[in-house]
Amino acid sequence: MTILFALSAALVWGVADFVGGMASRRVSVITVLLLTELGGLIVIGAVVAATTPEMFSREDAIMSMAAGLIGTAALGLFYRALAIGTMSVVAPITATGAVIPVIVGLATGDALSVVQVGGLAVVLVGVVLASREQSSVEAPSEEQRRSIVLAVAAAVGFGLFFLLSHPPAEESVGWTVFFLRLAQVPVVAGIWLWLGAQRPGPKLTTVLLCAGTLDLGATALLALANSGGEVSIVSVLTSTYPVVTVLLAAVVLHERLLRSQYVGIVLTLAGIGAVVAG
Repeated sequence: MTILFALSAALVWGVADFVGGMASRRVSVITVLLLTELGGLIVIGAVVAATTPEMFSREDAIMSMAAGLIGTAALGLFYRALAIGTMSVVAPITATGAVIPVIVGLATGDALSVVQVGGLAVVLVGVVLASREQSSVEAPSEEQRRSIVLAVAAAVGFGLFFLLSHPPAEESVGWTVFFLRLAQVPVVAGIWLWLGAQRPGPKLTTVLLCAGTLDLGATALLALANSGGEVSIVSVLTSTYPVVTVLLAAVVLHERLLRSQYVGIVLTLAGIGAVVAG
């Protein structure tokens, strides 16, 4: 079930990112983030209130909130890197963040077969290749260097997000997701107010709030995967979500994929097969 939950999280996250990416063409990224995060918080708050699960420890609450803050910071760094750098360079670097939980997981005793370790390595290479996109504009050298630094920092942040969200999820999936969102929304709302970003119309607001439920569902699936599986497997399989977004862009928007992206998609699927078989 761990593998199924992790792959389902990647699928839902990929769809949510596609919807959010489409919306960001009409409003600012910070507005998209605010409404998607807010939509997720409202839903998980209602679920937790209705089910009234037993509260978990203060340490787990703090760890969940820390994961939420780090994840938000990593996303901000990623978007900034994309804004000043070249997407075909930034996106693959950021995708390598899953290496961190793999290293930590193996060092702390994750029981993986040789086939699974090889499969995880193939998946990582596949995601990096699938994340590459054609760019007709090259960033100036100084900004390119800065974007690479920001992309590396984002990768570390995403890796830490996976690590920190794993232990509390083993105690309570509901509370973990709730505290993740609880930490994220005030930060994003504060940035939104500071920037004075525009308010979208009612229709787009509804779409973004619904996209937030998708993002929430992906986070919940990640927490479910974390509750019973090795962090190394969960983090890598969940990090395949860019492949879903790339495929949706190709099918829905008719975007042309590079040959390297096709190779990356095939490698990702082959690596997933090895992990499942192992």
